[in-house]
Amino acid sequence: MTQQHILIVEDEVKLAKVLSDYLQNAGYDVSCLHEGLAVVDWVKQNSPDAVILDLMLPGKDGMEICKELRIFTNTPILMVTARVDEIDRLLGLEIGADDYICKPFSPREVVARVKAVLRRSQNQIEPQSEKLILDESRCQVQYNGQLIELTAIEFQLLDKLHKEPGHIFSREQLMNNMYSDHRVVSGRTIDSHIKKLRKKLAVIECEEELIKSVYGLGYKWEG
Repeated sequence: MTQQHILIVEDEVKLAKVLSDYLQNAGYDVSCLHEGLAVVDWVKQNSPDAVILDLMLPGKDGMEICKELRIFTNTPILMVTARVDEIDRLLGLEIGADDYICKPFSPREVVARVKAVLRRSQNQIEPQSEKLILDESRCQVQYNGQLIELTAIEFQLLDKLHKEPGHIFSREQLMNNMYSDHRVVSGRTIDSHIKKLRKKLAVIECEEELIKSVYGLGYKWEG
């Protein structure tokens, strides 16, 4: 079985080495970066299974890196910081972080957190699209065997999101897909359609929100 690859982004070299040793002992392949500018390109080229990302980094901070990573990948991100005030905690999670670890911490705790987010990620990857059947000719959707009537715009919106589960689409991208005549509409128009679409889906799927908002970026399908 191929080892899962963890990227540690931490400017404290000794701390990164300790975390690396613990993760390697737990059976993971580990790489380390010690500044922020190289992270996005490295992730694009190497596709790690998870990223442990320090908030305060030279070159580019962890918040900005997390936002940029979420544009093209759903790789689990664990934010690490010594700043424990509630605003930073919430911001870290809203921009797409999967977990938040406060310094000082036990390396064993970090290993446990990595294992947990990888398990959740694997569960999300398991194919579920069979539950959703789209009928473009009728603008109808069947979800878990139940029929949902949609408007043409709602159907286009759902079709776009569903075709690339986990991919984050900006409001502009969704508008361009929905309105081929390039009419001028606002981002609030997309928000309104998403709200109506969520309401219809919620009738048959109350436990989980299938269309997720990604703070500052847009929307993604997680059904």
